[in-house]
Amino acid sequence: MARIDELRLMTKIARLYYEENRRQSEIAARLDLSQATISRMLKRAQEEQIVRIRISPPPEIYSDLEMALQARYNLKNVVVVDCESGDDEQEIARALGLAAAFYVETTLKRGEVIGISSWSETLLAMVNAMHPISQQVDSKVVQILGGIGNPSAEVHANHLTTRLANLIGSEAKFLPAPGVVGSAEARRVLLSDSFVRQTVDCFERIDVALVGIGSVTPSKLLASSGNIFSPQEIDLLAQQGAVGDICLRFFDSHGAPVVTSLDERVISMTLEQLRKVDRCVGIAGGQRKHAAIRGALEGAWINVLFTDHVTARYLLDG
Repeated sequence: MARIDELRLMTKIARLYYEENRRQSEIAARLDLSQATISRMLKRAQEEQIVRIRISPPPEIYSDLEMALQARYNLKNVVVVDCESGDDEQEIARALGLAAAFYVETTLKRGEVIGISSWSETLLAMVNAMHPISQQVDSKVVQILGGIGNPSAEVHANHLTTRLANLIGSEAKFLPAPGVVGSAEARRVLLSDSFVRQTVDCFERIDVALVGIGSVTPSKLLASSGNIFSPQEIDLLAQQGAVGDICLRFFDSHGAPVVTSLDERVISMTLEQLRKVDRCVGIAGGQRKHAAIRGALEGAWINVLFTDHVTARYLLDG
């Protein structure tokens, strides 16, 4: 076949397929060609630039930022949400919660063990935005940061685990211990408790971890829970270079763990355990957390990121 004849045929097939919305099988029958030939010609039409596909994202969709962040930090997936303000933490939490809810609803696989952190307003917004999953997924939801604290705040931590488990029709495994205890000895005693031990033993089997990313200065919800260090201890962390935490495990601006004696008082998944999780989903945004989110990415402690568009641009600068 002469090249002009090939180009003519490609053009005819492309018009039938893209402009008239004909099925490949219908085009094949009409032109007396095989369906394999139609498929091959459509591919060639793109290579010859007879067909040029242009993706036009709707407003408030930041696919360019998502792809750039994914490449920059070697992430599995990135979702960037639109927010009018880069420092309205409640607005950002709502937007991130809605996006993360859809992600969990659409990506959850049968039999996965899901870890969820406590004391996160963004994760609270996520579970409140989720819809029940009708298909039985036979999963398990594990609390990966101690959920015992001030009774007025503790309800939020347990609500996260309970509601997520109910929404996906799964078993909930609570971590019946504080996130921060008074001494290393108190931690050892709690870890010897059979109920605490059963949950901690699940950490190595987590398939999906849903975590917030905290700054060194605790959020209002975390502070109200009582699972925080003293101002002097927070100053010590800052002096050691800490910029943020995941599950109260701190790291510096390069993502390196900031290891102090305070670690021996925390009951949660460790950073190294989180690194082994197939999907560690960090859900955080806002100016207060910029350095913390960058540190988490630099350390590769998460491999899926949900954030706002202002933070996304910050993460790509420098």
